Amino acid sequence: MAGLFESAGGGGAAIALDEWEASILRSLEVQLLELIGPGPGGEGDDPLAALFAEGPTEAPADPALARLFPDAYGDPGKPEDEEARVASGEFRRFTELDLRARKRDDALFVVRALDGLGDGGVLKLAVPDCQRWLGALNDLRLAVGVRLEVTEDDEDGLYELPDGDERKPLMMAYLWLGALQESLLEAMAD
Repeated sequence: MAGLFESAGGGGAAIALDEWEASILRSLEVQLLELIGPGPGGEGDDPLAALFAEGPTEAPADPALARLFPDAYGDPGKPEDEEARVASGEFRRFTELDLRARKRDDALFVVRALDGLGDGGVLKLAVPDCQRWLGALNDLRLAVGVRLEVTEDDEDGLYELPDGDERKPLMMAYLWLGALQESLLEAMAD
């Protein structure tokens, strides 16, 4: 189990992580939590008011956040698509807070699981936990991909960066996150 998921039977998965791997993954998830930001309220807030809270109507300015919270309709960035802009704003207003909360919860779930590993070890995930990990890994990989400006065509040769390139460590993390996702999906299917 060299840092990738394996089947634990019944749709569950297990992964052996050394201290270094757990630390890197934890650090990346904490950075994702910082990117997503805190929830709309703090401790002691009125839960009924939180139920009726409305989210933003504009897409986030940060490209990584815009990738995590994309517009729902058309391309609202085009001036001629005013209808799509309005519809996307309304959709975002009623869904983004819940989506942010789910992404935050999934990332925090991964961080807590990694904290429980201490100096490394084997982490076993039940089926519902696998889904949360898959979501958190996907969000993390999307955000890292945006920061690296990864495209399907790899026109800039990001997959073959020289060792001296400052983007190389982040690219290696991006590739590892992809392998983690793939191995988790395969483990869940077994």
